[in-house]
Amino acid sequence: MRKFVAPDFTCESWNSVESYLLDLQNRDISSKESFRQWLLDKSELEAVLEENMAWRYIKMTINTLDEKLTESYQFFVTEIQPNLAPYEDAWNRKMMHSEWISELEQDQAYAIYFREVRTALELFREENIPIETELNTLSQQYGAISGKQQITYKGEQLTMPQAANYLKNTDESVRKEVFELISNRRLEDRETLDELFGKLVILRDKLAKNTGCKDFREYKFKALGRFDYTVEDCLAFHDAVEQVIVPIARQITEKKCAKLGKTKLKPWDSEVDPDGLEPLKPFQIGSELIDKSISIFEKLDPYFGSCLKTMKEEGYLDLESKTGKAPGGYNYPLYESGIPFIFMNAAGAQRDLSTMVHEGGHAVHSFLSRDLELTGFKSLPSEVAELASMSMELLTMDLWSEFYSNPNDLKRAKLEQVESIVKVLPWIAQIDAFQHWIYTHPVHTTKDRTQEWLRLSNRFGTGLVDYTGYEAVLESSWHKQLHLFEVPFYYIEYGIAQLGALGVWTNYRKDAQKALEDYKHALSLGYTKPIPEIYETAGLSFDFSKETLNRIGITLREYIENLD
Repeated sequence: MRKFVAPDFTCESWNSVESYLLDLQNRDISSKESFRQWLLDKSELEAVLEENMAWRYIKMTINTLDEKLTESYQFFVTEIQPNLAPYEDAWNRKMMHSEWISELEQDQAYAIYFREVRTALELFREENIPIETELNTLSQQYGAISGKQQITYKGEQLTMPQAANYLKNTDESVRKEVFELISNRRLEDRETLDELFGKLVILRDKLAKNTGCKDFREYKFKALGRFDYTVEDCLAFHDAVEQVIVPIARQITEKKCAKLGKTKLKPWDSEVDPDGLEPLKPFQIGSELIDKSISIFEKLDPYFGSCLKTMKEEGYLDLESKTGKAPGGYNYPLYESGIPFIFMNAAGAQRDLSTMVHEGGHAVHSFLSRDLELTGFKSLPSEVAELASMSMELLTMDLWSEFYSNPNDLKRAKLEQVESIVKVLPWIAQIDAFQHWIYTHPVHTTKDRTQEWLRLSNRFGTGLVDYTGYEAVLESSWHKQLHLFEVPFYYIEYGIAQLGALGVWTNYRKDAQKALEDYKHALSLGYTKPIPEIYETAGLSFDFSKETLNRIGITLREYIENLD
């Protein structure tokens, strides 16, 4: 319940916001009590404004074809957000001049919070406000462009997620035809997306250099609060994945080639079942997906089920793929209401089940941390946020029988899930390595960028997929990764968290009750402890070295061999 912001506040004009900003800016905070109350009021306003923007974004991504929804979101990012920045900087300066900082910092939660504030002060520049506004506007174009991509197959209009289901068809002629339709449609936007990305890189580099950073990589490591690992650790992770995980991925692909009677796969063979089985179809419609997911979560832990049930009852879900809907899936934490929103593009495939439990893991995290004192305590580093979601994928696997009555189908789904981890870790390393190159070489041509992407594809690929005749598809395959356009440098977190999730899963297989208790305890911390301590609370070590990859590689090989 609001105590500072009026109950009927709707953020329809700058004037409606400014009175609250001035109150915080001018208020006396000389006593300990007044300072604590100021922090609480500031936190409440942040939650209200963030949730207001969140709903505008959610509605826009659900229907990118509705110009009014786009205009509503653009109003916030062009009229509200830029004007907030100077006030936020002034609040941060006011906050850090308080005599009560040192006392509050004895609490680790506040120490972490104030560390974030100091970083924000270090990076804030007035001249970057219009650049950030332009970046927000430009990155939004990616969703609009992708949301319009669809194909016509056998007289039916299909979104890209719907069309992707045909890539699992056992008839190679069907896979090839649909692959070409998808690829040709995406290639229509190749030049547009290359130009868009080029503009984003130039602006991001300018933004970073305005703060005195050497490049956008240095800036983003600070902005993302990567206090617990370094650039060198990321580069070492790339090497470890190349040396440990890529060979396992190659073995899986070799086995698939042998079953399909090929020496190399074609790009439309990557998703088909090598034994000639029809694609897994765990559900038909979105309501079935959510109802069975609730049942799974309840069996794992009653609290988990109650979280999804609340979201269903309150209408905080939009799951099915449809024309005009932005690509991808997300869980959007809503700090004021305390109920997150799940957005998906479900089309009845196994990957949709995996996405549902993934986003459900994020949702549970939001519920577990929603009662923390400050909004800042709930704003999670991605290494922790993705630990919640990726762990949930693995923790729920044995309960997927809710979707698969046939034991063989359940076995296939679990094998597909674990093999997908082997496949995605090299992709994560490749995307991250690509970003390191992009932003340490900001002055480059589209051709330079393409050559680097192809070099990395050779480094992290199996070498067993033949793109002859489809070279342009491989060259622009990074276009499908929305993180590159919308949330730069946010991707290695998936790799770090995936290793952590495998650790949670390993612990669960040894002692399910303790592993779940540790998992829930860790998630309830929000960001009130350093990342290594949160991992430790979950029964893990915050380590993504080659030694860790070797241990995980052994676990993955053994599990795959037992299922295969």
